[in-house]
Amino acid sequence: MTRFTSMILAAFMGAGLNGVAAGQSTNLAVDAFQIAVDQPNTQVLDVRTPGEFQSGHLKSAMLADWTHEAEFQERAAALDKSKPVYTYCLSGGRSGAATEWLNKNGYTAYNLSGGVNAWKQAGKPLEQEAQVKQITLQEYLARIPANKTVLVDFSADWCPPCKKMAAVIDSLQSTDGSRFVLVKIDGGEQTTIAKELGVAGLPTYLVYKNGKVVWRKQGIVAAKEFSAQF
Repeated sequence: MTRFTSMILAAFMGAGLNGVAAGQSTNLAVDAFQIAVDQPNTQVLDVRTPGEFQSGHLKSAMLADWTHEAEFQERAAALDKSKPVYTYCLSGGRSGAATEWLNKNGYTAYNLSGGVNAWKQAGKPLEQEAQVKQITLQEYLARIPANKTVLVDFSADWCPPCKKMAAVIDSLQSTDGSRFVLVKIDGGEQTTIAKELGVAGLPTYLVYKNGKVVWRKQGIVAAKEFSAQF
């Protein structure tokens, strides 16, 4: 890392504590962007479509499709405003608009100039989603004990609300774990069963009793609301 790059990074990280300074550019070139996202306590946000994301994405990236306004805003609401957000898309246009929106709504956000195209041209690595075997409805139902209360958690690592809810689910297992069985399904990978069960967004939670769905909810859920179902 050059001294100049170190100074630039320090300026960006410092600005991240108090928002983007007036007149400061929110666009980062590839090398500066990579250095920034490698720092702790950062959030990387891919604002492309799910199909684009699966074709190759940055390490630890979360997904919020800018072209779906309601979904984008719902997922953005689960981001931590105390940590900087680094956005990217294919060429920088969508992520530039997303960065502007985030900064206007209380986040500290920066955009990858040139997007994934520039990232790949610079020889930087991308991760791809592995093709996984889709579980059948019969295989899914076999995971639901008929004589127990079951909480099914449809979530994904790249989903900001899912990441926020992970701590809630962990806490719920600690306090109420004897009252239910937790079944986790990767809704990003297991799209066939998700569609069959009408799971339209992530995270989605279903509670089964006697093998039947008695409650479902999508999005952020309070621990006490879960507990009331057991």
